[in-house]
Amino acid sequence: MTPRTREQNEEIRRSRMSQIVNAAADVYLDKGMLMEIRDVALQAGLGYGTVYHYYKNKGDLLHDLLWQAMERASDWMYDIATHGNSTQRELKSVVVSLMEHWAEDHAMYLLCKLQCDDFRSLFEEQTTQQLSAAYQEKMIIPLARIIGYGTSRSLSVATRKAEMLLAAMTGCTLAPLSRGSLSEDARDIADFLCEGLIQHKQVQT
Repeated sequence: MTPRTREQNEEIRRSRMSQIVNAAADVYLDKGMLMEIRDVALQAGLGYGTVYHYYKNKGDLLHDLLWQAMERASDWMYDIATHGNSTQRELKSVVVSLMEHWAEDHAMYLLCKLQCDDFRSLFEEQTTQQLSAAYQEKMIIPLARIIGYGTSRSLSVATRKAEMLLAAMTGCTLAPLSRGSLSEDARDIADFLCEGLIQHKQVQT
């Protein structure tokens, strides 16, 4: 048998770590901090030793999971802000798009859900501050600009509204996410959550 190349080994490593991280997101949504590496291995269909080879404990695994999800969330928001047409940038369409991403990427949902508690249940203060600062920059502020009205004062108000909107979204979507119907329910949830914000924006403009 021909030995694998370095590139092939690296591809296997990336694929295995992605498999583990995706499984960990589902296990954490079910068990929270009661999650164990053995649970992740079972969910991923891998041996315990295989998962342990990549992640020595659940803290390291969750750290990787959240930072990878942060990168994907940032890419999604950048695409919305710079490449979408005006319809895609409408608040309701943005909310639907995010929920559709959550339906496929449970780690990205988990990132937004755990931010509601500033990640305090997971890590020491320095890591929680880093995660919270990155989330503010990459998710909250761009969403606030979609909600907001252009002045520094209104951006501050819009930032708070963006935080509340994302918190409400994670609460409303957990059940449909768990039962696999979030993609189908996304527009109804967006209608419910965005109605007040849209009406308020119309009054202001």
